[in-house]
Amino acid sequence: MNIMKFGGTSVGSAERIKDVVRLTFSYPGRKMAVLSAMSGTTNNLLEISDYLTKRNTDAANDKINLLEKKYKQLADKLFFSEDIRNRSYSLLREHFTYIRSFTQDLFTVNEMKCVVAQGELLSTALFELYCRESGFNAVLLPALNFMRIDREQEPDQFYIKENLNREMDKYPEASFFITQGFICRNAFGEIDNLKRGGSDYTASLVGVALNASSIQIWTDIDGFHDNDPRFVENTHAIAELSFDEAAELAYFGAKILHPSTILPAKVAGIPVIIKNTLNPAAAGSTITDKASGKGIKAIAAKDGITAIRVKSGRMLLAYGFMRKVFEIFEIYKTPIDMITTSEISVSLTIDDTSRLSRIIADLKHYGTVETDNEQTIISAVGEGISDDSEAARLVFTALAGIPVRMISYGGSRHNISILIPSSFKSRALNALSSILFNH
Repeated sequence: MNIMKFGGTSVGSAERIKDVVRLTFSYPGRKMAVLSAMSGTTNNLLEISDYLTKRNTDAANDKINLLEKKYKQLADKLFFSEDIRNRSYSLLREHFTYIRSFTQDLFTVNEMKCVVAQGELLSTALFELYCRESGFNAVLLPALNFMRIDREQEPDQFYIKENLNREMDKYPEASFFITQGFICRNAFGEIDNLKRGGSDYTASLVGVALNASSIQIWTDIDGFHDNDPRFVENTHAIAELSFDEAAELAYFGAKILHPSTILPAKVAGIPVIIKNTLNPAAAGSTITDKASGKGIKAIAAKDGITAIRVKSGRMLLAYGFMRKVFEIFEIYKTPIDMITTSEISVSLTIDDTSRLSRIIADLKHYGTVETDNEQTIISAVGEGISDDSEAARLVFTALAGIPVRMISYGGSRHNISILIPSSFKSRALNALSSILFNH
């Protein structure tokens, strides 16, 4: 069994959907396609939800009408038989009538999740219809029948495995399955989701539940690149990465893969392969438990970082001080990216500032608090670089003249991370490429 996840750009138009259907059926053996919503749809549904939250039903209806028109135009281009096209119209009418129903009631976070889920439900329904019209046998398995998160918002992997296999056992002769990424139910049975980018996570969880031979993430780029091609010219795809290297890159800003995707696959020992839907012949990047050589392989950048410094000459060396600081972040469920300490201060970074004011208020019980916004974490990633003094020398040589706010070196064998003002991001990425990769 191969799991093939296709992102929003891969199913973003009638032609793309046709290409993906042909691509999936060109692969031998049993397989499952995990689909995201069509590109732009989730943002549109979130905008509709925002209007509904504010009780601006006229604006919400205008946006719903525009989105429905877009989908009808797609259906006209996608289907060639009158019967299937009429079925698609009926399907679209059903989904958009459901979305409009929320203009009549009080709109809460739970209703918003129901609305946002329509993106994946629409893409998979249209995809299955096109498979049927094209003469391909495909079985649509609703993710809401088997994907579930627990009370801590973590995947219930036992539930997922039991219920997914039960669903598939209903179709013993089938060789191709379709399901939705991103959406799930929560511990109370309500529609929920795995947060933004969660279709990658769905693919990984499904792959583990089915003991898949590979988890393929199909996107619009030829795998992990050695730097961000949006800021640096002449970057190159990396053929092989270890799970640890890929996890560091995904967490510290490489947008190609959702950070949560790696762990389930790593634990199960299932290779993750990044492929390009627009260039299927490209080798892509293969991620396994084996590293292919040492040294720096890639640079990643994570934006939207806030640095927090707590200065307390009286408390810092006191027993239990660090525990008290970390407990504040635990109380507000806010992860920390980097941390450094000195004799009189502790500095750390976060990327979730939704509870920042309350965090700062609590930290002020223990010292003076300063914050720096609009920071970027630049990470150099590669096997064993914490033991490679030459790698560190090259990184710091490249960043000469760039103001450095924090350095994390030695905390991971695979990563050197440096915090800089975001205004220096492009300069830093290009300087590192020039020194490390001769770009």
